Order: sequence, then C-alpha cells, then structure tokens
Amino acid sequence: MRAGATAPRRLPVPTRPPGGAQARGDRTRAAIIDEAVRTILDEGVAAASAKHIAERAGVTWGVIQYHFGSRDGLFAAVVGTGFDALKQTMAQLELPVGPTRERLQALVDAAWSAFSSPTSRASLEILVATRSGRDPALGEPLEAMARELRRLGRSLAGPGRPEVGDLVWAVLRGLVLEQMVVTEPVDTDRQRSMLVDVLSVYFGADPPV
Repeated sequence: MRAGATAPRRLPVPTRPPGGAQARGDRTRAAIIDEAVRTILDEGVAAASAKHIAERAGVTWGVIQYHFGSRDGLFAAVVGTGFDALKQTMAQLELPVGPTRERLQALVDAAWSAFSSPTSRASLEILVATRSGRDPALGEPLEAMARELRRLGRSLAGPGRPEVGDLVWAVLRGLVLEQMVVTEPVDTDRQRSMLVDVLSVYFGADPPV
C-alpha cells in the first residue's frame, strides 16, 4: 500500500450461519435488499442508514445485522444482487441472426434493460458514493459487466475488436448516471436509437428508415 493511502474497509461478517438458508430467512433477506434499493433510489445513499432501511422494511437493526453484518454488508449484497442478475442476463444473451441493425438493436436493448433495472441503478449509486476506502471486491461486478459487453461486441465485430462493447458500455453508464443526477424522469429512447444509428454506420449497415 502506498504511503498515505487509506486501507480498504473489510465488511463485518453476518451472524446468520452459512447453513441458515431457510425459505423464510431468504424472503426476509430479499425484502431488506429490495427496501434498501428503494431507499437509495428515493432518497440517495447518504439517507440510506441501516436504521432508516430497517424502519422502512419493518424490521429491527438486529435483523439486518443477522443477515448482512452491517450497512456496508447490506450495500455489498445490493451490489452483488444487482450485478449478478445483470451479468447473467448479458451472459445468456444470444444475438439474433439477421440484418446487422437488428442485431445491434437487440444488443443495446438487452444491455439497457439489464443495466437500468432498479437494483443495478442502486448498485451504481453505491459504488459511486463509497468509492473512497471501500472493499475492492465491490468493484468486481462492473468489470464482469464490461467483459460481457466486450464478448457481445466481438460477436458482431470479430476477434480483437472490443470497442463496440466498450462504446455500448460507456454510453449506457452515462445514461444511468444522468438518471442519478436529475430529479425528473429521463427518456433515453432517442439516445439509444442514436447509438444504434452510430454503430450501424460503423458496420456499414443500411441507414435507418
């Protein structure tokens, strides 16, 4: 570690035993994660204290500690849940056979649907808000998402051409960040359509009608 650097925080261990995966406990855990997501999207990460999330979820601090160890542990669970679902969606995506523009549209639509989900948006907010001193493992899901988009980009552009996935990744991140910083709803249809237009020109596909 370089001089003056802040050591990353290590997450407290939940008190729930590893084998305690009873259906009721799993439902409670999922409900707390869902309420944490809603709290973050409604009020921001700063307002999402463990006490406040517990109150909104109708549980006690002890229940959160039992399942997650701490607020940081809960945030890690939100990030893991959001990006696990996102990565799974992208990993399972098979682009349709047909005109290049239709394949590009399928790629952009699927990536946006996964990346703009409430849990994924809350995960990104957590990663931005906790970037100083957080456990490095929290950033790993972002890299996993980038790798999946590069894989899909290579399926269109061929080996050694990851820039298509990188461009989609960069544009969609920007659109989600825009949603994070403005209060009114953001319509991204035009920007995503333009992204498909740009990629279509790159591939020499037929222009949009």
